[in-house]
Amino acid sequence: MLSLFPQLLFLAPLATTLIRVAAGLMFVFIAWRMISTRDEISATKVIIIGHVRPWMVWLSAAITIVVGILLVVGLWTQAAAIVGMLISLKHGLGVRSYSDILPLAGSGYFLLFVICFALLFSGAGAYAFDLPL
Repeated sequence: MLSLFPQLLFLAPLATTLIRVAAGLMFVFIAWRMISTRDEISATKVIIIGHVRPWMVWLSAAITIVVGILLVVGLWTQAAAIVGMLISLKHGLGVRSYSDILPLAGSGYFLLFVICFALLFSGAGAYAFDLPL
């Protein structure tokens, strides 16, 4: 493989780890933001279900924080990446209509989707409980 700095290629598993941990921390941040603004979210009327009930906010935040923790720890990374892709797709599609209750811009959710997509195929990287690919 032609590379400008071939001496750095041994750090490739560490790069995947940093990406995985960063995505996990972003999901934890999104969940924390959902919990802290649950009253505003409950007051918002959404398209399909009308007003969001408080238990829906708690359930969505719980799923999001579990995905974030699984990505940070590196456990069941591919399953967490699939659920993370769905979460970022859902939030990314609603960012135009619900920008006041969503913490990231559309580009942030797009980047989270791409990171989760890459983690689905690359694996967890170093320092994880998953077996390396």
